[in-house]
Amino acid sequence: MGNFYTDVIEPDSRFSSTTRIADVALLEPTTRRLVQQIVNAAEGMGISVMVFETYRSQARQQELFNNGATKLRTVGVHHYGLACDIVRVAGGEPSWKGDFSFLGELAHSSGMIWGGDWGNPDIKHSFVDAVHVQRCTIARQAGLFAGTWYPDDAYNPYTDEPHLLFAAAARPKKGRAGRGKKTRA
Repeated sequence: MGNFYTDVIEPDSRFSSTTRIADVALLEPTTRRLVQQIVNAAEGMGISVMVFETYRSQARQQELFNNGATKLRTVGVHHYGLACDIVRVAGGEPSWKGDFSFLGELAHSSGMIWGGDWGNPDIKHSFVDAVHVQRCTIARQAGLFAGTWYPDDAYNPYTDEPHLLFAAAARPKKGRAGRGKKTRA
C-alpha cells in the first residue's frame, strides 16, 4: 500500500527538477486543503499571499544550498508533499518583507507547523523559516525521511504523541538558565 509520496510525487516527471515548483497538486491532499485554508484566511485579513514553493527535489535543495539561499544541504519535508512556502504579494511579485507572525497564527489554527516556531514557541530556535508551513512535526521527520511513516488524513501535528513528548522534553526546567535548541531537519 502506497501513500501520496510513492503514488504521486515519485513518479512525477518533476521529481528531480532544479526549478522552483509551486504546483499545489504536489501537496498531499489534506496538506493542500489546509494550505488553501491558510491562503484564504490571509486574504480575508487583507493580506495578499501566494504559495511560492511546494515540492522541492534534492537537486534543487543542493543548488539552493550551493548558492547560499538555504542553510540546509538535504531537502526536508517539501520533498514529501507535506510543506510549502507562503509569501506576501507586493506589486504582483513575491515578497519576503515584513512580519509573518500572521502566518504562524493561521498555520497553528489550521493544524500546520509554522517554520517561525516549529510547533513550539517556548523554544528559541536556531533555524527560523517564517514563510514555511508543514504538516509534520520535527519529531516525525526522521520516520518520514526513512520511509517508515507518512501521515494519514486524520493526522494532526499538535495532537501527535511523539511531538508532545518531544516538546515536553525540550521545555526548559524551572530554575535553569538557557533555553533548548532545535533545528529543522
